[in-house]
Amino acid sequence: MPILIEKGEFEMKVYNVSAIIIVLLMLTVSMSAFAVVQEKNLVGWWLFDDGTDETGNWEDITLRGATIQDGKLVLERNKWANSVKYTGPDITDVTLASWVTLNDLGHTHGAALSLDRTDVDQFVAIVYAERQPRQWMSGSSHFRRTEDFPNVVNEDKVGENVLIAITYQLEGGVYTITGYRNDKSMGSFKKGDARTWTSENAETIWGARHTGGVANPVSSSITADIEESRLYNVALSEDEVKQMYKGDLPVEARSKLATRWAKIKRQ
Repeated sequence: MPILIEKGEFEMKVYNVSAIIIVLLMLTVSMSAFAVVQEKNLVGWWLFDDGTDETGNWEDITLRGATIQDGKLVLERNKWANSVKYTGPDITDVTLASWVTLNDLGHTHGAALSLDRTDVDQFVAIVYAERQPRQWMSGSSHFRRTEDFPNVVNEDKVGENVLIAITYQLEGGVYTITGYRNDKSMGSFKKGDARTWTSENAETIWGARHTGGVANPVSSSITADIEESRLYNVALSEDEVKQMYKGDLPVEARSKLATRWAKIKRQ
């Protein structure tokens, strides 16, 4: 016996299906636009299943007392890590991002991620409590790219996993520097002239903020677990940082069978 569908009911079904298709197309366009930024400008990506960089631009991490356990880089005072060989594009605009869990609020002056130069005193970093107690800041050599963020949040408990991201966008020869905690902006300021990191001199550091040599950090390390770190050679927008926080990362990691969504790891 044939199934009869009223005309109005059929039209409603077609309308609903069309609406779903339109939404999916809009999401695809949005995700594709973000993917272009990710794929082109993601120059370092560490998931800490091991010491490798998923983009292939950095040599494996050297553990200088730090350890990798259960998908996390475990840092303690005077136990840090770095990578000193880089083969990617030059970096002038920057986004630094790390998912970090502080395990001791009193171990200060270290970094959740630092982009350093090996030949001169020049770095940018996600630094904990160097200027103000329990606050994240944009660390830099001689504070040339450093001010206190106007809407900074004090860290008041250990064991909380948060995303800290700092962006550096060169505008008219001066950096606009913006900080984020999770999906909330900590505010911006303008400071510092153009600087560049290249395959000849770039270094990434976790724990300490800067080195005076490959194995000689100038600060003790923070005590923290780093679950994931990312380095871009572009200043992500606020919307892009929010997408990153939500786990929208349509980028395929090296040596993975399928696209790796960072959010999956944190669930």
